[in-house]
Amino acid sequence: MKVKLLNTKQDGCFPSEFTSNYHVHIIVRRGEMTFSDGRHAFISRRDDLVIWQMSNTIQGVTWSDDFEADFLIASGDFLSQFNPEMVWASKGFIFIRINPSFHLHEQSLRLMDDDFDLFRRRFAQPETPFKEEVLGRVMQIFLYDLWTVYASEMSQMETSDNAARIFLRFLSHVQHDCRQQRDVAYYADLLCITPKYLSQISHQVSGLPASQWITFYATFELVTLLNDQTKSLTEVADLMHFDTASHFSRYTKKLLGKSPSDYRNKAANG
Repeated sequence: MKVKLLNTKQDGCFPSEFTSNYHVHIIVRRGEMTFSDGRHAFISRRDDLVIWQMSNTIQGVTWSDDFEADFLIASGDFLSQFNPEMVWASKGFIFIRINPSFHLHEQSLRLMDDDFDLFRRRFAQPETPFKEEVLGRVMQIFLYDLWTVYASEMSQMETSDNAARIFLRFLSHVQHDCRQQRDVAYYADLLCITPKYLSQISHQVSGLPASQWITFYATFELVTLLNDQTKSLTEVADLMHFDTASHFSRYTKKLLGKSPSDYRNKAANG
């Protein structure tokens, strides 16, 4: 199960049961929920959107007797495969890590409800050879809408937190240069800071090392190029600045679990 929409009452399960293997997106319908991310305690009530990323440490979860929520779970692989855009995804990741509970006003709630309803209708349809791909497109719509809901707050985050500003500048450089440069020291030098300090900022803001973010962006670029059937594997290797075909093959297998040719063949054959 890569993605699933559940309800606490109808399905007899709770979001906290899925945090080990899934990103969890919760819309609270009734009652309240309390939890901690290891740094702060949160109370979420009706019309709050709660997102627990797999990298978060979620603990101390409690529910009121009347608690009810709809929640969408998605595996890390599924989100990576259908992530439509890296810059907003990175900003959203940081914002959600800082603000795992967010109140939805009427227009935002309607937007999220529409997306959940679309998921619900697509899940209810019979199995088809392309059901996962269709659900992936619905996930992309959901992510675009989610970033729209967070847009103004993410903009304020960029200007109000010095560490976040440096981190977002780092991500901007990675987005631009990751096809050519995949070393932390290169980006630290661009920012006029030490690699150690860049790693400290990355952990402080996102909870992940700077090297992992470089890998995220490089993977996104690699998958995009491999999915472009107009480009030969030699062209992809050149665009990713690999000196040899063997180095390109090893790198791709490390990131995607398959050689470039095997990955492309699987993508072409569905």
